[in-house]
Amino acid sequence: MKSYYFVFCKDELMLELQPDGTYTIPLREEPPTETKPWTTILNITPLDDIEVKAYSIDAPITHHPSSITHHPSPITYEMCPLRQSYYKLPYPLYLKAGKCAELLYWDRNTKFCGVCGGHMHFHTDISKRCEMCGKEVWPQLATAVIVLIRRREDEVLLARGRNFRSDFYGLIAGFVETGETLEEAVQREVMEETGLKVKNIRYFDSQPWPYPSGLMVGFTADYDSGEIHVQREELQKAGWFHRTNLPKLPEKLSIARRLIDNWLGEE
Repeated sequence: MKSYYFVFCKDELMLELQPDGTYTIPLREEPPTETKPWTTILNITPLDDIEVKAYSIDAPITHHPSSITHHPSPITYEMCPLRQSYYKLPYPLYLKAGKCAELLYWDRNTKFCGVCGGHMHFHTDISKRCEMCGKEVWPQLATAVIVLIRRREDEVLLARGRNFRSDFYGLIAGFVETGETLEEAVQREVMEETGLKVKNIRYFDSQPWPYPSGLMVGFTADYDSGEIHVQREELQKAGWFHRTNLPKLPEKLSIARRLIDNWLGEE
């Protein structure tokens, strides 16, 4: 039976180039690369009734692998950063790749029990159990909120984070803390990072964010009061932008861009 094989080397995913120039994930009866006796191959929730498996390799594929797979026709594989695979893969495969990446990350970082230090072994496809004390654990998600703040009908608050890799502007976001609701997290993050108060907080949508294991929960809100005072530890700058004069925006793959496009009436 054929399975999708999601093969990762660090943060890069192996893609298969098809004759028509599009990309897919290898669909094979056997792994598309050589595996070691110690290679852990994870079983992931099926996609369209097709089994899904994931594993990591030590070095990226740099040669034609048909001699490994014994496939009769030429196959071209290439490595692609997970984020950039959004622009190459069909969306369901991109989402599944994210889940595979998260589970592989969890497997690498859950080798020993946090209670007694014993070895952790898979109990189900998505849980591990300590061989000594029986402690069972499941993959953890880091939940974050992100909010589009409107002032009047034509202005939006945009900010440049200190960790942004290019010159785009995004939205205010941050992790949810213990003991608070999602709406309280929105209010706190906005106040901490900009000094502003917001009102009319409304849920928009959510998005898996496998970098490495997050869930982004999107909201919209209206400006209430205050002047912008940027938290320098988190942001380089922040300001109000008119819809006719926007800076460079986040990539299409992000919920931040979906929030902005929805506000602009483009979604």
